[in-house]
Amino acid sequence: MKTIDVRWVSAVLAALILAPLPAFAQADEIQVYDGGLAPPGVFNLTVHNNYTVSGLADPAFPGAVVSEHAWVGVPEWAYGVTEWFEAGLYLPLYSFDEHLGATLDGFKLRTLFAVPHAADRTFFYGVNFEFSYNGKHWDAKRFTSEIRPIVGWHLDPIDIVVNPILDTAWDGFGKLELAPSTRVAWNVSPMFAVAVEEYDDLGSIDGFLPVAKQAHEIFGVVDLATRVVDIEIGAGVGLTDGTDDATLKLILSRDFNHGKHQ
Repeated sequence: MKTIDVRWVSAVLAALILAPLPAFAQADEIQVYDGGLAPPGVFNLTVHNNYTVSGLADPAFPGAVVSEHAWVGVPEWAYGVTEWFEAGLYLPLYSFDEHLGATLDGFKLRTLFAVPHAADRTFFYGVNFEFSYNGKHWDAKRFTSEIRPIVGWHLDPIDIVVNPILDTAWDGFGKLELAPSTRVAWNVSPMFAVAVEEYDDLGSIDGFLPVAKQAHEIFGVVDLATRVVDIEIGAGVGLTDGTDDATLKLILSRDFNHGKHQ
């Protein structure tokens, strides 16, 4: 019977225990979808900006954008096709970090389907599909996709919205990643709301990561609707070692040609 090399076993155990936590990719969009659509024939422009005040210092893969002190943004162009369908394009996705400087990181196509006039319903639902072409610094996979179901309730003055997101790199059903997001908002007035949002990444559905290695982030959010632009401001804190410690987000949104349809 062969003897076991205790030194080899000890080295393997140490490597497993001391292995770095997985680094989740920097996010281009930190938002919970509520089923809202641009009216038919109306263009909408939403500009997403995120800045990681304190975050993960290791890249998610060799050569990737590093979250720590990174600024990420993307204009989201949308068009209302019907009362239940909106088409969108994210272009260009860009970032700036301390290691790579300014980079262009790809683009996304989006198709959003939702029950008509979701904002006026007590219960609403929909689904969003995204198809991404990723730059070499943004994702280890050139092509990825997202399936984002939307379920929510308007319980005046409280809103509850859940997006149980599934991400895929087209590498098998079992490797689908569950990354749910949730929003609970209090509508102080038709123009002003405050909310708590949670963004998670649990890992692949064939075996979730240990809780300490998952991504869990809580945001406090303020929404303000003005005659010129809708504004969403948020500050988030990470709850696990696999999450950025502090992140800021700013979302600006405006409809164009809306007056023609009033």
